[in-house]
Amino acid sequence: MQKRKLMRVLEGETVSPPPIWLMRQAGRYLPEYRAVREKAGGFLNLCYTPDLATEVTLQPIRRYRFDAAILFSDILILPDALKRGVRFEKGEGPRMEPISASEIEALADKPVTETLKPVLEAIQRIREALPRETTLIGFCGAPWTVATYMIAGRGTPDQAPARLFAYRYRKEFLILLDILADLSAEYLIRQLEAGADTVQIFDSWAGILGEQDFYDFAAKPVARIIERVRTVRPDAKVIAFAKGAGLQLKTYRQITKADAIGLDWTVPLEFASELQKDGAVQGNLDPLSVVAGGTAMRDRAQAILDVLGNGPLIFNLGHGITPEADPEHVTDLVNTVRGG
Repeated sequence: MQKRKLMRVLEGETVSPPPIWLMRQAGRYLPEYRAVREKAGGFLNLCYTPDLATEVTLQPIRRYRFDAAILFSDILILPDALKRGVRFEKGEGPRMEPISASEIEALADKPVTETLKPVLEAIQRIREALPRETTLIGFCGAPWTVATYMIAGRGTPDQAPARLFAYRYRKEFLILLDILADLSAEYLIRQLEAGADTVQIFDSWAGILGEQDFYDFAAKPVARIIERVRTVRPDAKVIAFAKGAGLQLKTYRQITKADAIGLDWTVPLEFASELQKDGAVQGNLDPLSVVAGGTAMRDRAQAILDVLGNGPLIFNLGHGITPEADPEHVTDLVNTVRGG
């Protein structure tokens, strides 16, 4: 069988038209997803019930024939497995028990395998159900982003609690990042063993860090994950998405050695084309343009294709698709990218 399109891009090949998938492509903008989520009775129930997680992962593939499916789960599955009391409250987002500096070292001894078994079972089921040509992407949250939630117990606009914690307890904070990196590497290895073709590391809050902290808290932990994954799976392909990292993405690629760099919508296309000289890039349409639809969306998508389409490109959004997006706009976007 010929290699899947997205995997060819991760090896540095230019594919035309480029493969397309969308972050959060299984989500609230789809009526079929909303029906399953209502049936699940809670977000974590949906993540931990293999048949339901499989169903919502497959929904956008059936509707749009995307070139990749991404496991339906959440970046906070790992702290949930660490028994931090993760819960999702309607209208307020994720909540958990804030961790103290004195609790951090004990995390290294906590078993997480049993909690993660349903997620790995879902990967097996998804791979069996997917069309042969469709890439299956596993994922985890980056240590910095996961740590921000563990320290504050919730998301905050500028993640000040985590940044202050890192100033006050730097030694303990670096230990936390190392523990999360090692657990994340093991989690990704298990995802690959279960049937994922490639994995993505999401660092949603990388963009709020200054230069030195970006190196210490974002780049080095992700490099540690990738190195550990490749120690066991030398052929593993990894996509790293550091939202808001801007000019630091060039250094980020060099440090992490990721096979593809995810780009948010603020990354200038000229700079993206420079990054592309060193390997694949992924992105970077503004999610709000999909809400708008029409000529505005198509023109912006075409601009990305014009600048980046002659190199290794995975077409995607610059962040997750929003619940307000019209599913028909996504159909139009897919047709635009594929030249239909």
